[in-house]
Amino acid sequence: MIRPIIIGEIGCNHKGDLEIAKEMILVAKQFCNADFVKFQKRNPKESLPEKEYNAPHPTKENSYGESYGEHREFLEFSRDQHQELKELCDSIGIGYSCSVWDITSAKDIISLNPAMIKVPSACNSNQKILGYLCDHFPGEIHISMGMTNRQEEESIVDFLKKNNRHKDAILYACTSGYPVPPEDVCLLEITRLKNTYEKYVKGIGFSGHHTGVAIDVAAYVLGAQWIERHFTLDRAWKGTDHAASLEPEGLRRVARDTKVVQRALTFKEQEILEIEEAQRKKLKKIYFEY
Repeated sequence: MIRPIIIGEIGCNHKGDLEIAKEMILVAKQFCNADFVKFQKRNPKESLPEKEYNAPHPTKENSYGESYGEHREFLEFSRDQHQELKELCDSIGIGYSCSVWDITSAKDIISLNPAMIKVPSACNSNQKILGYLCDHFPGEIHISMGMTNRQEEESIVDFLKKNNRHKDAILYACTSGYPVPPEDVCLLEITRLKNTYEKYVKGIGFSGHHTGVAIDVAAYVLGAQWIERHFTLDRAWKGTDHAASLEPEGLRRVARDTKVVQRALTFKEQEILEIEEAQRKKLKKIYFEY
């Protein structure tokens, strides 16, 4: 089996505090043993229509500003702050990645030269963003398929093929809810994406917004090499995503369990393994004649 790659999706769970973001990177690497952390980058005035920017946050108690736009501005890091986060990642041996929500953000993150950039479900049919990444970013393009119908999905892959970037793409099975109950996770979407697109794209991932850790191993066994889970230091913190996030112990278990299962997903290299020989001699009774 392919090696699982575990991504701790920090997103905006740092609450706009650079020091918390740095602490989360350290915890993801040193305690959780994740392979990547992932942030988000938005230019709120570019990515939000004016009406939405000026509207109040739909959940007032989660807001960091008077309007939704102010809330989003509060949570944003600058390009230089993202560079600082990436440098920390590089120094301790964990991958840095980021979702981009607009062209300005794409330009900023491309300039950092990460191994991969994510296109969130909300933006996956934005041809300007996809096209800019295809033309200017040489790394992997990860695309989440939450709240996306089959026709849109096919159009995304066709666009990548037309731009000759499909072999750099990873498609993520995803249900866009916070949190998602088990019956809406729809794990077999991994199998469908794999059967439909595996011959065209680099790989299949799974972006889980559920609670608990039981589902992630199954996602890996079904063929998702990239396992992305939202990650927080405290699920009681203010913000929409924390309820759908894992605390450090949860992310650590996802990393541990998927990697243990990878080691177990093999055939026997020989009919009787060396570990079985002593028990075979002691316990095995042969009743058939050969």
